[in-house]
Order: sequence, then C-alpha cells, then structure tokens
Amino acid sequence: MVEELLTAGIAAAVGVAVYLGAAARVVKQYERGIVFRFGRLREGVRPPGFTMVLPLADRLHKVNLQIVTLPVPAQEGITRDNVTVRVDAVVYFKVVDPASAIIAVEDYRFAVSQMAQTSLRSIIGKSDLDDLLSNREKLNQGLELMIDSPAMGWGVQIDRVEIKDVSLPETMKRSMARQAEADRERRARLINADAELQASHKLAEAAAVMSDQPAALQLRLLQTVIAVAAEKNSTLVLPFPVELLRFLERATPVAPAPGGPAPTAPAPGGPAPAAPAPGGPTSEPPTA
Repeated sequence: MVEELLTAGIAAAVGVAVYLGAAARVVKQYERGIVFRFGRLREGVRPPGFTMVLPLADRLHKVNLQIVTLPVPAQEGITRDNVTVRVDAVVYFKVVDPASAIIAVEDYRFAVSQMAQTSLRSIIGKSDLDDLLSNREKLNQGLELMIDSPAMGWGVQIDRVEIKDVSLPETMKRSMARQAEADRERRARLINADAELQASHKLAEAAAVMSDQPAALQLRLLQTVIAVAAEKNSTLVLPFPVELLRFLERATPVAPAPGGPAPTAPAPGGPAPAAPAPGGPTSEPPTA
C-alpha cells in the first residue's frame, strides 16, 4: 500500500513537472508577449519575466521592442530637374503596439521596407538635385512623415529616416566640377580686382602727398635702389623719370634734311611755317 502511494506521488510529481515545463515561458526585458488561446487573442500583454500559458491551448508570440535599423536599397529615379540619380537611405523604427504588429500586418519589417522604398522614389521625383545634395534635413522629415503615416496602423513608430548617399552619373560629376572651378576662378578674379582697386586708392593718396613734397619722391627712389642693391644682384635697376625724357626730347634740335634749308623754329606765339601745296612748283636740279 505504501509503495503504491509512493509510486502515485512520484507520478503526480513528474506530471506536475512536465506540465510546468510545458507551460512555463520567459519573456526578456526588451520583449513583450502576446498570447493566442485557440487562435483568439488574449487581452493584455505579457510583461518581461516568468509567465505561464496553457499547454496545447495557448500560443505565445514574443515581439521585440528594440529600435530596428533597416537599410533601404538604393533607388534610381529622375529628379524634378531631369537628372538621373541613385539614392539610398536608412530607417530607424520600433514597435509600440505588439498586438497590432502581429495582427494588423503579416510581416511589419517587410511592410516598412517596401513603404520606405516607395516613399524614397516619390521623394526623388518631387525634389531637385540641389535639394538632394544640400537640403537633406527637409527631405528626411518629409520621408519620415510619408512612412510614419501608414506605419502607425501597424503598431510601428518611425523614429528617424536618413538619406545616406546620392550617386550621380560621371558626366554630371564632371559638369559640377567644372562649374565649381569656374565659380572659384570668378571669386579669385573679384578678389584680385578688389585688391587692385584698394591699391589704386592708396597709390593715389601717396601720389598726392609726393606731389606736394617732391623730396619725398627722391627719398622713395633711394629706398627702392637700396632695396634692390640689398639682394646682391649684378644688375641694378634704376628708375628713370618720364618727365626728364620729355624735357630732353623738347630740348633736342631737329636735324635738317640733306640739301634742304635748315628748319626754322617758329617764333613764340607765332604761326607755324606753311607746308608746300600738293602739286605746286618744286625746285629741279640744274641740267648739264
């Protein structure tokens, strides 16, 4: 009798252990549990930790609540200014309603991926090339809004959307490089012109000061000679005033033509000698 009771107790203990082993479940901290009993959703979400379900009657689905990083494959499209580009992006999202993520959509990861690709192609067609290259923050916000609107019905919240890279054709890259080079050259010319303008103003002021004090020009000339001689060059460049050349040109007499009368200088204030009329009489040499 005692042996039968002992055997029954052991069998009952084994049965309880098997039942507990089949009914015990563990939900991790970053997960939530959804229980279906005979195919019908049970109310309430199982929190993290140890939980129990009915064997053969209940089925537990665990939903990850961590932020998911989903890369969006590169999408090729034509921008609003008719430029062919390839754009790829990345989507950060998380599940906020585990029940809707399991019931409302078959595979919420695949659904978010397809929605992100469709929205990215739509953004490419509505944007200019300059916006894709320099105004990405606004495009990221618009792309996030386009994906988040249908995803809320799936129990998914879009945390952030970022455009990673914009690939351009080689011809477009060369054209943009030439444009940037021309723009840099234009700015360099403007800077040089502005420097010349400022230098001309300073030189004009210096010329006005030197015109009042002629000795200042001589001192400046001597300083220039000293600066050139300090370089130990074999050739010394000496500036020569243009006014002196003009003075020497006016003081040099004009040489007379061979066999002709000597030119007479006009009297101060008098009329200049008249030139012979075309076709008039000319002196001929005597004939033998």
